[in-house]
Amino acid sequence: MSQLLIRVFLSLVFILWHFTGFSQHTITGYFPPLAGKLIHLKGFDGFKTYTIDSAEIDIKGVFKLNYSDVDEGMGILMVKGDKSFFIVLSGQAIELAGDLLGETNKIKIIKGLQNQVFFQYAMEQPRREQALSAWSFLEKSYAEDPLFSVQTEAREDIKKEQERIKLEEQVFLSALAPNSYVRWFLPVRKLVSSVRSIAQYRVNEIEVTINAFRELDYSDSRLHKSGLLKDALEGHFWLLENNGEPLDSIYKEMKVSIDYLIEDLVIDEEKLNSYTEYLFNFLEKRSLFEASEYLALKVLNEVSCTVNNDLAKQLEGYRKMAKGETAPDFKFGEHTYYSEGAKPSSLSQVGAKNILVIFAASWCNHCQEEMPKIASFYPKWKAKDVEVVMVSLDTDPKEFVEFAAPLPFISTCDYQKWDSPVAQDYHIFGTPTYYLLDKDLKILVKAKSPEQVDAWVDYKL
Repeated sequence: MSQLLIRVFLSLVFILWHFTGFSQHTITGYFPPLAGKLIHLKGFDGFKTYTIDSAEIDIKGVFKLNYSDVDEGMGILMVKGDKSFFIVLSGQAIELAGDLLGETNKIKIIKGLQNQVFFQYAMEQPRREQALSAWSFLEKSYAEDPLFSVQTEAREDIKKEQERIKLEEQVFLSALAPNSYVRWFLPVRKLVSSVRSIAQYRVNEIEVTINAFRELDYSDSRLHKSGLLKDALEGHFWLLENNGEPLDSIYKEMKVSIDYLIEDLVIDEEKLNSYTEYLFNFLEKRSLFEASEYLALKVLNEVSCTVNNDLAKQLEGYRKMAKGETAPDFKFGEHTYYSEGAKPSSLSQVGAKNILVIFAASWCNHCQEEMPKIASFYPKWKAKDVEVVMVSLDTDPKEFVEFAAPLPFISTCDYQKWDSPVAQDYHIFGTPTYYLLDKDLKILVKAKSPEQVDAWVDYKL
């Protein structure tokens, strides 16, 4: 009876496998120095990696790994103590040989056309990029330096060589099968890897590069499986931030890019939630608050997809704590240090023309650096009727005392950390966070640093 059940089970598995259309593909390798070690094949799923297969490399250095159609995209071969090796999982059988995964110049792609193409491009393209950057530097020198600007023939030769290098790459890519994964992947990989070089050496390419990022389809499953998603989002907005334009123009362009991104993602709720959350946190980390606020309000107000609860809660803070809104009032509890000469019972009782509310904590290294700066600015601000209120997210009374007692401004704590009602009312997800308010608690600025607050005080008061 048990054997019959096993046969039935195996038959069902076969039928399921057949009708779902998944096929098994093999990766075999010959790496004698890695004999006896465990090798892992990992795939990409958005911002994360997952293990597809693992095997022990035999005494001769041979291994065999399997992957299926659902894993198609980019993969990584990993052995402890060695560097990783990127591989194209394109539905083809793959065969490799070498010594160590990290010694790419010694690895041979014996079988697997897309991997042979990828490997060739990966070896050649960095040299093309270095040459282009060098020629761009010379082009600028020959255009701007009076010593060289008269050399028109040399300048023409530089342009010709730049065009030849670019054409060489275009010919290489155009020869690839139109529907192959590597044909899509290589230009995207080039795009994300060239961002810093373009910002530093080839500024004339910034505009076309930003447009290329906007033309990416962020809902594309190929991007989701590529391992490039993080770099694509970060590179896109890093280049916008570092394009040499005034801050107002930078924010304007970031909003345009956010519109492009959201337009792609509205068809896929899971990606919308995941990508939006990642980008929001990236913008917050870089103190690009106007862009993160725009992203938050765009998702909450204009997107028809369902936003998951955790993300919605995080983004909701920007709707309630946007510039022009009224910040929540709160009482000062028994664990409060006051500035000299005043003991207000609540934020609304502070009575200053402006109030800087800070959320900080002793366990936050950045806060430890910032609070002395605030203290040094405080006498000047106080003279201009600006009061400071620090809400500490500490949980240990002793640590709060050591942190807050030396500070000359109001400091309060309820020892509930992120569960503090005040922190939740203000939708606080990181420290330090600064809100500059007027006497009626209207939000004037969500500042990114003490220096920005000081500049505002100098300009406005």
